Amino acid sequence: MNASAGEGPRVLVGCSPQIEKVRSQIEKAGKTNAPVLLLGESGTGKEVVARLIHQAGPGGPIVPIDCGSLVGTLMESELFGHAKGAFTGAAEAKKGLIEAANGGTAFFDEIGDLPLEMQVKLLRLLQEREYRPVGSLTWQKANIRVIAATHRDLKEEVAARRFRQDLYYRLNVVTIHLPPLRERKQDIPLLIEHFLKIFGRPYSLTREALDALVSYDWPGNVRELRNAIERMTAMNTGPLLSAEDLPSFVQHHLEANRPQILSLAAAVGGASSGRRSAPAGEGQPEPAVVSLLELEKRAILNALRYTKGDLVAAAYLLGIGRTTLYRKLKEYNIDR
Repeated sequence: MNASAGEGPRVLVGCSPQIEKVRSQIEKAGKTNAPVLLLGESGTGKEVVARLIHQAGPGGPIVPIDCGSLVGTLMESELFGHAKGAFTGAAEAKKGLIEAANGGTAFFDEIGDLPLEMQVKLLRLLQEREYRPVGSLTWQKANIRVIAATHRDLKEEVAARRFRQDLYYRLNVVTIHLPPLRERKQDIPLLIEHFLKIFGRPYSLTREALDALVSYDWPGNVRELRNAIERMTAMNTGPLLSAEDLPSFVQHHLEANRPQILSLAAAVGGASSGRRSAPAGEGQPEPAVVSLLELEKRAILNALRYTKGDLVAAAYLLGIGRTTLYRKLKEYNIDR
């Protein structure tokens, strides 16, 4: 899940087994300087994971490199810099992105879009830990770790000769697969709560709206969900978000699948995200409105169940500090 400047710390939100596996892999990857390859659909949070791996390491800067933008005659200069007079208009020497990442991490976003001619130079950088600025006769050492991400199937790209096989093998040392949101629907209520806090809106959701959001498959993944919540809050004065406030594509999904949505959302929420059903024999339905506070309480209860009462682990899963968790337990009268 991405978060830009001003949105608070970058965190991996969720308590699903898939996200827990990714967290474990991040912790292990942070302890090694080996290349890391992040695979997953667009919008699954590859940059967030890259930054968390970097934070788990020894430090230094992290420099994102958009491989899709490295086109044209100046792409080598953009990566490796150039010497004064290297080409027309090069009045001064320029530092490249690799030098800017020295002592830290170079994050190659969408590595599958990197042109073949640059793949050769990246391979040398990985193998020899050195590069040469455009127009320079001197090789420079690069003390960096490389994290690469792509939504493409690199094996297919290699077979189609659009991606070098030797570079693929060099990058594919530590591989982390990020699950699409449709495979971890139990995390959707937590993500909604997280985004509402980011946007500073103490809104509540009707049960119908929440169920529709949980049941939708989100082809654009977490990024698409975030945009949907931002749109809903921007176009609503609150404090209640209902089905009428949903984006049109979710409304169409709701109308087409209304009979199935309630049972699916209840199964996902009740088993994994902390949504409670009425106890057997009571016959009490879910409340029609699910408040942000209720979502937060359910998230905490779910995390405590998942970690068997381990407060340190629960705080980590929730993306909050232990002190904050202790305060929330008192606020909601939750027994450990």
